[in-house]
Amino acid sequence: MKNFATPFALLLLILILPAWARAEPIVVKDLLGREVRLEKPATRIVLGQGRHIQVLSLLTPDPVSLVVGWKEDFKRDKPSFDAYRRKFPAIDAITSVGQANDPSFSVETAISLKPDLVLLSLSVSESGDADATHRIVDQLSGAGIPVAFVDFFTHPLTNSQSSLRLIGKLIGRERQAEDFIAFYQSHLGIVQTRLKDATSRPDVFIQVHAAGDDCCNSPGRGVFNDFIEAAGGHNIAADILPGVIGKVSLEYLLQRNPHFYIATGGAHLAARGGLVLGTGATPSVAKDSFSRLLKTNGIAQLSAVREGRAFGIWHLFNDTPAHIVMIEQLAKWLHPDLFDDIDPDTTIAEINARFLAVPMEGTYWIGKD
Repeated sequence: MKNFATPFALLLLILILPAWARAEPIVVKDLLGREVRLEKPATRIVLGQGRHIQVLSLLTPDPVSLVVGWKEDFKRDKPSFDAYRRKFPAIDAITSVGQANDPSFSVETAISLKPDLVLLSLSVSESGDADATHRIVDQLSGAGIPVAFVDFFTHPLTNSQSSLRLIGKLIGRERQAEDFIAFYQSHLGIVQTRLKDATSRPDVFIQVHAAGDDCCNSPGRGVFNDFIEAAGGHNIAADILPGVIGKVSLEYLLQRNPHFYIATGGAHLAARGGLVLGTGATPSVAKDSFSRLLKTNGIAQLSAVREGRAFGIWHLFNDTPAHIVMIEQLAKWLHPDLFDDIDPDTTIAEINARFLAVPMEGTYWIGKD
């Protein structure tokens, strides 16, 4: 007599395997403590900050394939956008849900894209129109679209690692997120350990979006202030600015006469005659633009400028966990005796080799000759 039990059991196993193999839903808490639930890793994402494509680039070899809509702020950094376009021409198919400098966010367009996730920046919730943000979240949630808040900008030292871990879980790239977090913690740990031997925290003034025609925007609490503190400095603008960013008078700057002057720049400042740094910037372009900046009336009178303690660094380190490179470079400038052997260029090279889908290639900082 033939044994039919084995074939029947195999058929039954084939029928029920899909149910066994079905992944558990992804349930996480975002930066506002909200529960975010996905049935599977997100593959159709709308970015409330377009430049967060660079964060996705740390986690996946084809970040563009995950993004169906974005705010257009990333296009302001044309060299970086062009670098992504060369590798991923499909970037031109990403639909705009808002302009770079416009606080509006087209919920209707976002819903029409049928995303399985919308990522919004905590900075929008904290510094924008809170009621408008709540309406956006309510409308998206009402349409059945999960929304998660992340933060690499407002409180970067506090929130970058948890935000990266959150995104890693939401797109099914947890191991890659943990790999970068381990890399980040290792480099930050070296800076923190060595600063225990620092005998002082020198005064620093950092001029953001540095251009001669507009002095002087500077960070208060958060953003670049966090980087200065992590590198062992004291941000003099934080003594008088209560918010994330504000304006410091030239009179105040000259009166405080900080030990270090640091400017941030990018390709977006070329048209204003400002400091040009970042992706695609050549050393000669960076040098010429920095030289012009340091001749600006008021800035030129600072002892930090006259005595060679003036530096420039890429502004767009401000919204990516690759800011660990900026912390290292700041630490080298502020405490050269403690960080002589640290090489931020090597750190960028390792980030390029191990993580980024589109490498960082350009001039990202400069010093006064």
